[in-house]
Amino acid sequence: MSTRLEPMPALLDRQRERAVLDGLLGDLRSGRGWALVVRGEAGVGKSALLEYVTGAAADMRLVRAAGVESEMELAFASLHLLCAPLLDRLEGLPGPQRDALGIAFGLREGDAPDRFLVGLAVLTLLSEVAEERPLLCVIDDAQWLDTASAQVLAFAARRLLAEPVGLVFAAREPGEQFRGLADLEVRGLPDQDARMLLRSVVRFRLDERVRDRILAEADGNPLALLELPRGLDPTQLAGGFGLVEVQAVPARIEQGFRRRIEALPADTRALMLVAAAEPTGDSMVVWRAAGRLGIPASAAEAAQADGLLEAGTGAVPASAGPVGGVLGGAAAGAADGAQGAGRGDRS
Repeated sequence: MSTRLEPMPALLDRQRERAVLDGLLGDLRSGRGWALVVRGEAGVGKSALLEYVTGAAADMRLVRAAGVESEMELAFASLHLLCAPLLDRLEGLPGPQRDALGIAFGLREGDAPDRFLVGLAVLTLLSEVAEERPLLCVIDDAQWLDTASAQVLAFAARRLLAEPVGLVFAAREPGEQFRGLADLEVRGLPDQDARMLLRSVVRFRLDERVRDRILAEADGNPLALLELPRGLDPTQLAGGFGLVEVQAVPARIEQGFRRRIEALPADTRALMLVAAAEPTGDSMVVWRAAGRLGIPASAAEAAQADGLLEAGTGAVPASAGPVGGVLGGAAAGAADGAQGAGRGDRS
């Protein structure tokens, strides 16, 4: 019996969440700015909602960024990711704001900038860009924003007023900086939709006890519904589930990802690590870095076959969350080994 799962289908239900996002996009089109924090546990569907809102905002200017856990100690790192596409407007900012933002991003020399001025500069920059058409800024994994970026973005978010600028943050648990901003909690799927999702990705008939156990442990978490069946062998899926050791769902999901990643060829794991380290999902950057490391294009095939890598993009769909949490251990060692086995250090 095969335990291979089908790709995750489109958003199920989420009518309440989508209605909120649609209403906010309507406000943007009417010239009213806003900020929203989308919060919920890992795997509950926050990133899928971000994809929904970006798809519904095709008539707007879009900029994206994501918090990177390894860059949390680097001041303004995430802010730079978000603002980099807009820096052609830097020279048009008022002098003190221009200098403060330029110093923050390493474009000018000077003492550490006043964060109030950096916040004003970002607010002015976003407002200037939005004069042409509404601007939507999407920031995923906001729990991993560096402190300086979080403070500046929250400062701007509270002062949008009549500017057609929208800021959407997605986070497991938003930091204190975002207290007081509009909040949208994403919970698990209702039972009917959870059953529908499980049926859509597990094509064979599950034993009733196994199905009910998976549904109970997943508690409506879409990623858990996808990944928990992967941790069961064919005998268990057929009805020999028995008394599996009770363990937190996130830990079981991470263990499942670790097993899948460790089973991949060394070149594939190295490519996965490169893809996870590129927070904006820019496939050109991923493949350029892979080429410099000597990773062949064929390395993507095994990860694509296992649903860990999107075909043709080089982006890891679930890198934000459990996959990102295990890549450092499971893939980094393989990357070091692959580079040391004949390719050497290329810079």
